[in-house]
Amino acid sequence: MTWLLLAGAIVTEVAATLSLSASKGFTRKRWIAPVVIGYLTAFSLLAVVLAEGMPVGVAYGVWAACGVALTAILSRVLFKEPLTWVMSVGIVLIVGGVLLVEFGAAH
Repeated sequence: MTWLLLAGAIVTEVAATLSLSASKGFTRKRWIAPVVIGYLTAFSLLAVVLAEGMPVGVAYGVWAACGVALTAILSRVLFKEPLTWVMSVGIVLIVGGVLLVEFGAAH
């Protein structure tokens, strides 16, 4: 259940970040509510995950890394932002780093 809550935190954080981009610096007012609700939900879910006992290094590492990777990929799809091969290598390295943190925490 803890991992499912963490996944929810990741998804809502990415949605809030993409909504922040869609708001164009809050000039598009309809995007303000999704930004605020998304970030509040993401941090609330992360707090629950930590309260359930997941180590903060693992929880935050997975949350941040997945958020970066998903945001970069979805920004390419939704906003036609660049996603170069160098950025793609960076995403792979982020995923590898998170796996190392997770495996390290298990020992």
